[in-house]
Parts: sequence; C-alpha cells; structure tokens
Amino acid sequence: MTATPTLQVRVRAVTYEAQGILGFELVPLPPATELPGFTAGAHIDLHLPNGLIRSYSLLNAPHERHRYLIGVNKDAQSRGGSRYLHEVLRAGDTLAIGAPRNNFPLAENAPCSVFIAGGIGITPMLGMIARAQALGTPWTLYYTARTRQHAGFLDLLESCRGQPGASVHLNFDQEPGGRMLDLSAIIGALPAGAHVYCCGPLPMLEAYEKATAGLPPERVHREYFAAKEAAATGGGYTVELARSHKTLQVLPGQTLLDCLIAAHTEPPYSCREGICGTCEVRVLEGTPDHRDLVLSAAEQAGNDRMMVCCSGAKSARLVLDL
Repeated sequence: MTATPTLQVRVRAVTYEAQGILGFELVPLPPATELPGFTAGAHIDLHLPNGLIRSYSLLNAPHERHRYLIGVNKDAQSRGGSRYLHEVLRAGDTLAIGAPRNNFPLAENAPCSVFIAGGIGITPMLGMIARAQALGTPWTLYYTARTRQHAGFLDLLESCRGQPGASVHLNFDQEPGGRMLDLSAIIGALPAGAHVYCCGPLPMLEAYEKATAGLPPERVHREYFAAKEAAATGGGYTVELARSHKTLQVLPGQTLLDCLIAAHTEPPYSCREGICGTCEVRVLEGTPDHRDLVLSAAEQAGNDRMMVCCSGAKSARLVLDL
C-alpha cells in the first residue's frame, strides 16, 4: 500500500458510551500541544498496528485542537478494525493517524439544520451540533437506536437540551411501544431553507434518499458507513497513468484498485467500498463508472475525479493522474 503522511497520537482515555460503543480520546505526543484543525463532519484515518486503515468521524467541537474524540461501534461483521479497537487498544497506547478530511461538511450559512442519526451515525452529528451552537444556528436532532442502552453519547445530548435554538428527539424502536422513525414526516415538516443531514445504517439512508428526492440537492447531505453496491469488476478497459507513463489492462473480475496494486502504482486507499474518499484520483480522459458514495451526483457527472477502490470505466480507456 502506498504510504500516507501520518502523525502519532496517544490514547488518553477509553470510555464506555453504550452497549457495543466505546469512545476514544486521542491527544498529541509531546512536545506537540495541538493537532491539525478540522471542520464539523470531518473524519480521520486510523492506521492500526494490524495493518488495517479505518475511518472514524470526529465528534468533538472543531475549535478543540488539543484532542480528537471518536466513537467506535463493535461491528458484528468486523473485518478486524472495530474489533481491534475494542479488544486490543488501551489508554496509554500510541497510534498513527492521518490528518482530518471532510466528505460530510456542515453548511454553515444555512438558516437552520436538521440532523437525522441512526446508531453510531450520531458521531459526525455531534461535531456539527457543537459548531451550529457556536454559530448560533437553530438545529434539530432526530436520533434513533434499538434501545436506550444502544444509544451512545446521551449525556452529551442531554446537556444540549434547553440551549437556545436546540431541539433533541430520541427514538428507540425496539423498546415497548417503539417504532421506526417516520422520515417522510420529518422531511415534510422541514423549516424553510433547512439543510438536512443523515448518517446511519443502509436501510435508513435508502429511505432518507427517497424522502428527500424532491428537495434541492444542495440542501440534502448524507454519509454512508457501508457500500450500497458492489465494486466494478467488469474489466475489459485500458488505464493509462499519466505521471507513471504506464498503460495497464484491467481484466474481467478485477477491480481498478487491484490492477493498480499489481502494478505498484496505487494511490493511498482505506475502505475499498467508496465511502471514505481516501483513494480519490483525478481523471484526465475517459468516463468512469462511478460506484462511490462520496461524490455528489453533480461531481460524478463532471467525470474529472473518481474513487479507484470501487469505480471502473464506462469508456474503453481511462487516463488517470497517477
């Protein structure tokens, strides 16, 4: 894997936040006293000692430079990332991380913001809420989990109640009398000009996209934690690497990233699902077969960049800035 710039941090604290959810406080190693700045909705890549790279949202307020806070759900289908963090990583350990990147930014000029979170999808919303409070922007949160015991960071949300412009609605669909969030009703009742954000499990995001289909795209924001469709493996096209002066043939059954790895010309990559944005590459010629969940529909239509971990080609030839 191509090396990426990293910095070392120490795990200052590990906290229990909910059933299956741990919080991690990461601080700079002396003599450094500050970490790189970030914006609400940003995430960092954790470079784990077991060789995996995993992305986690920063949940603390963007003005905090002395620490990063992340929340990690122990995924039952973990490929080794969340399991390592839950079972191996301890307070006092050091860890390599990448600088913050943001594929899910807060629209800071919006008249108000509505946040919809499911499970661990609450994490990027917490940083956005902190920023909205700092800006004096009215906001509403709808947070759903299976039960109260599965809902993380409730103490932090409780501290928001009663603050000017803040509204918090909790929903536990597997508790007695509970039911799924009515996303259509929430979207139908949006205040004029509101920007709406959603992060959570795939079924919630699919329902959210249907409910918001009639809204102006610039007011609709979402972040996926898992791919919606399989990576492009049709192959049968040529890839020219402009800077490396190489021409490669992507074979049927092969992803573009696998082809690049075999030629030792791959960009940095992490999730292999098109959800983190690490592997973004400029497209100089050709038409990508976009499979990512990072670029907007308008950005995909521009065909000037792509996520090579999951996307392929609709044209017989692609020229990449690699």
